[in-house]
Amino acid sequence: MATDIKDTAHAVEAAAVMRLLPARPRLLALGEPTHGEDTLLDLRNELFRQLVEQEGYRTIAIESDCMTGLVVDDYVTSGTGSLDEVMEHGFSHGWGVSAANRELVRWMRSYNDGRPASELLRFAGYDGPLEITGAASPRQALTALHGYLAARVDADLLPCTAETLDRLLGTDDRWSDPAAMMDPAHSVGRSVETGELRLLADDLVALLDEQMPHLLATTSREDWDRACLYGRTATGLLRYHYWMADTSPARMTRLVGVRDQMMARNILALAARGPALVHGHNSHLQRRKSTMRMGGKPLEWWGAGALVNAQLREEYAFVATALGTIRHQGVDAPPPDTVEGLLYALPEDRCVVDAPRLVTALGDTLPAHRVSPWFGYAPLDPAHLADSDGIVFVKDVPQS
Repeated sequence: MATDIKDTAHAVEAAAVMRLLPARPRLLALGEPTHGEDTLLDLRNELFRQLVEQEGYRTIAIESDCMTGLVVDDYVTSGTGSLDEVMEHGFSHGWGVSAANRELVRWMRSYNDGRPASELLRFAGYDGPLEITGAASPRQALTALHGYLAARVDADLLPCTAETLDRLLGTDDRWSDPAAMMDPAHSVGRSVETGELRLLADDLVALLDEQMPHLLATTSREDWDRACLYGRTATGLLRYHYWMADTSPARMTRLVGVRDQMMARNILALAARGPALVHGHNSHLQRRKSTMRMGGKPLEWWGAGALVNAQLREEYAFVATALGTIRHQGVDAPPPDTVEGLLYALPEDRCVVDAPRLVTALGDTLPAHRVSPWFGYAPLDPAHLADSDGIVFVKDVPQS
């Protein structure tokens, strides 16, 4: 069996990944089993460089705030701002301190310098303006959408004025109160004002659609796409806040579901741009249902990858990343009877594995499920290996 498994492993290169797939996918999703490790992000960067140079990919999307991601995109496409400013203001979840993320942005800017618009590399965040501790105010997205429409359509068609939005939004700290994540009573998501804002946001997005021919004739496609992003973000955030105020047992399931739906809608919008590399946690990008335990209770929901795959089918490809050790987090060598243990026995420090061929090589022998001693790392589920097109395996992850 070990020989068969060895035959499924290849060097981690874009060409090797592409050979696993029937055709070049519109979206190639590369998952990771843990966050914040520059070793995995360096590998992502190298793969993206190869996809750009060999396969014509032009966009990379990462699991970061879609609104702040616009700051990064402006920098890599036109040099707006400084690299330091972009790293500070263009990422959520603390990703801006990563040396690998900084190198990605620096390389993209350097690559784009002097190139025509049609050849520019693009950067996107596909997560909502959501942190573990809570959700942002919808102010930025709502006011940007209103401003775009107010400058281009008859004022009589607008459902409200900017002043009305400002009054209903109130102060931003009402929305971002961290206590609301655990206590629905602290959320403003079911206030009368929020109810009005949800209706207005819906009307603004509808007006955007109704006026599409006029707007595309009088503005750039780029501005239109951003207005659509503002609309998706505003309605998604307001829905998220609504469920933050929920007191039913479905509350957390709805919150994780709304978040991944926001991710999926952002990823699908990027697909229209041409081939893109999408990077994030395996649990968001996999084709099967996502599961986790929160507060001792199991949660199950359809993640972004499952939602995107349902629409794009063969134009969506998913490659999971697995790893052997993260010793600085207490994750030591995997037991030999797990998937990770079988791959750890291979001589390569890193390889890309043909997942369907690996399943065939394993035959009827299902490997054991590795148990992680650290909550921040999620091992592969051996029962779902065939759901991915490939597996990138990294033997050892040193401290960043």
